Amino acid sequence: MEGVSAATARQAWMLRMYTFAIYTTQALLVSYFPLYFLSKGFNEQQIGVLYSSGPLISILANLLMGAASDKYRTIRKVLILLLFGQLVAAACLLPASSFWAVVTIMFFFYFCQTPMVPLTDSLIVLASPHIKQPYALIRIFGSIGFCVSAYFLGLILKAVGTQWTVAVCIATIIATLLIAFLMRDYQGTMRKMDFSGFFRLVRKPDVVLFFSIVLIVSIAHRMNEGFLGVTMNKMGASDTLVGAAWSMSSLSEIPILYLMGKYGHRYKELPLLFFASVLYALRFWLNGHITTPYGFVLTQLLHSVTFGIFFSTALRYVAQIIPDEYRSSGMALFAIVWTGFAGVISGLFGGYLYQQYGSGLFFDVAAALALLAGLMFIGKHMLARR
Repeated sequence: MEGVSAATARQAWMLRMYTFAIYTTQALLVSYFPLYFLSKGFNEQQIGVLYSSGPLISILANLLMGAASDKYRTIRKVLILLLFGQLVAAACLLPASSFWAVVTIMFFFYFCQTPMVPLTDSLIVLASPHIKQPYALIRIFGSIGFCVSAYFLGLILKAVGTQWTVAVCIATIIATLLIAFLMRDYQGTMRKMDFSGFFRLVRKPDVVLFFSIVLIVSIAHRMNEGFLGVTMNKMGASDTLVGAAWSMSSLSEIPILYLMGKYGHRYKELPLLFFASVLYALRFWLNGHITTPYGFVLTQLLHSVTFGIFFSTALRYVAQIIPDEYRSSGMALFAIVWTGFAGVISGLFGGYLYQQYGSGLFFDVAAALALLAGLMFIGKHMLARR
C-alpha cells in the first residue's frame, strides 16, 4: 500500500513539474516574443499578424490533436509528439529574418504549441481522481512557472539581449520534453468515441450560447495579452519591467486558484463568470488610462480575480456540459474559442485598432467587450433560474 501511495505521490509531482515547465514556455511566448519581433524591426500591425497566426492555425491543431487523443486514448504521447514539433520549429526560427519566413515558421510552431494547454488540462482533470488532487491545485504550478519564468527569464534576456529569446525557448521545450517522458498517461471512459454524438452535443443552444459568450471575453483577454508588452515598451519600460508585470499577474492568480480548488464548487458557475467579466472590464479600462509603465504592474494584479476565477470556473462548467468520452475534444473546443477564434480576431482587429487609434481606445474597446459578456452571463443565469 505504501508503494502505491509513493508511486501516486511521485506521479502527482511529475504532473506538477510538467505543468510548471509548459507554462515556462508560455511565459516566453506571451511576455517576450512580441518584444523579440519588435526588436527584429516588425511594426505593430505585423506583430498583430504574427500574434493571430497562432490562433488561426490552433483552430485546426486543437481539433486534430483533441480528436487524436480521444480516438487513440492517449494524451501523453500526443504531448510528446507536439513538443518535438515545437523543438524543430524553434530551431528553424533562430536563423529566420524575413517577415514571411517568420510567419511560416510560427504557423508550424503554434500548430504544435497551442494544443498543449487544453490537452494538459484534460490530463490533469483525468488524473485528478487517481492522484487525489483537484484540478486547481495542480494548475497552480503552471501559474508559479509562468510567474517565476516571466520575471527571471526577463533578467536573463536583459543581460544577454532580446535576440536570445528563441534560444531560451528551445531550452524550456527540452526541459518539458524530459519531464513528459517520466509522466504517466491517464484515460477517460472506456466508451467508444462517437464524433457524430459530439457534434450533436456542441450544436445544442445552451452549449453554443456559452461558448459564444466565452468568445467575447476571450477577445478582450487576448487583446490585452498581445499588446500589453508593446504598450509598456512604447512607454519606455525595460524587458525586466515587462516581465515583472507578467510575474505579478501569475503570482496573483496562485491564491485564487487555490481558493477555487478548495471552495469554488460551493458557488454557481455563471454568477462567478459574471463577476470575473466585470472585473476584466475594470482592469482593461484602467489599462487604457495609465500614463506610466509602472501602472501596468499594479493592474496586472487584477489577473487574480479575472483570469483566475474565469478560467477555472469556465472549465468546471465545460466539464458539466461535455461528457467524459469527449473530454479532450471538449477542452479542444474551449481552446479553439479561447485561443483560436479570439486570437485571430484580437490579433487582426486589435492590431489595426491599436495602430490607427492608439492604446487608449484599444483598451476601452476591450473593457466594453468584457462588460457585455458579463451581462450576458448573468442574463443566462437568470433565464435558467426562471
